[in-house]
Amino acid sequence: MRLAVAVSGGADSLLSLGLLRAEGHDVVAVHAHFLPPDMKGQELARAIETQCGRLGVPFAAVDLSREFGRQVVAPFIAAYAAGQTPNPCAACNRDMKFGLLMEAARELGADKLATGHFARLQETDRGPALFRGADDSRDQSYFLSLVPRDALARAVFPLARRRKADHPAALAALGLAPPLPKESREVCFVPGDDYRAFLEASGAALTGPGPIVLTDGTRLGTHQGLWRHTIGQRKGLGIAYADPLYVLGKDTAANTLVVGVRADLDATACRTGPANLLADPAGWPATATVLAQTCYRMRPRPARAVLGPDGGLALTFDAPVARPTPGQVATVYDAAGRVLAGGVLVPDTLPSPPDRT
Repeated sequence: MRLAVAVSGGADSLLSLGLLRAEGHDVVAVHAHFLPPDMKGQELARAIETQCGRLGVPFAAVDLSREFGRQVVAPFIAAYAAGQTPNPCAACNRDMKFGLLMEAARELGADKLATGHFARLQETDRGPALFRGADDSRDQSYFLSLVPRDALARAVFPLARRRKADHPAALAALGLAPPLPKESREVCFVPGDDYRAFLEASGAALTGPGPIVLTDGTRLGTHQGLWRHTIGQRKGLGIAYADPLYVLGKDTAANTLVVGVRADLDATACRTGPANLLADPAGWPATATVLAQTCYRMRPRPARAVLGPDGGLALTFDAPVARPTPGQVATVYDAAGRVLAGGVLVPDTLPSPPDRT
């Protein structure tokens, strides 16, 4: 069986390649140009090819920049224009890495595609099961929860049981040096991670000024576009008030930003659009709670999960959590860390502020 390894130029993907090669697998390295391959992109591809040459591994680069623009960048812009805060990495994993790049790997004669994700796959009688990786501080199962089960059946995660802190020594032992030694946490297609400037330059129809109100309708000020704000935001509101104010939600129909005090941020329920099911709902805990995560920095929290008639998830948390953000991903786990399902959070009706009398 031949394995293709997606190599970005970073330490994680290069180590995955080196480990599989050292284990004696027949491997080919494939690098995707998700952005138009300018001079910098071509230099990176050549540097990756040099590292592959040290392992005696064939290398191929594929230009997927046009498809990336259609399937990741355009929906990202559209979501912001609609008042949401999208998660482009989860979409990229689903549509690009384990979609079009996986298909390109098959054309290179590969049966499966390996990546540098920190996550674990386990075969079951009903197909692959996705679990959290061993390095909980780097776990990426959250970003993989939208990838369909049939694509996961052709995926390999060599770093499943490894820890990030051990990577420099492991790479040195293999004689490898990643062309991109520094890890980036930014959105790859947004220069300087300045999404506001990126959106303004996109030419998209973005909302203009509108009212900022409390949940009771009291107007406090004027925003300069709903797309400039996200749920939970505190800074940049430009409002003088007795207590710190936070963004609670957006009324896109009225072009209104809803704010409140810290206690108003607490929420106990949210819902998603059609979910990607990675385990049969009939086998989900019926009387016990599952664990749900609604953003990458959040620890999974006990919740009830119900699959609705529209295929979406209705989540009810056992205790209040920070208000989930429409456009982000909600991932549901069992107690063993298995991903049961994932879905994109959709706007919901803002609850009344809590009674603090």
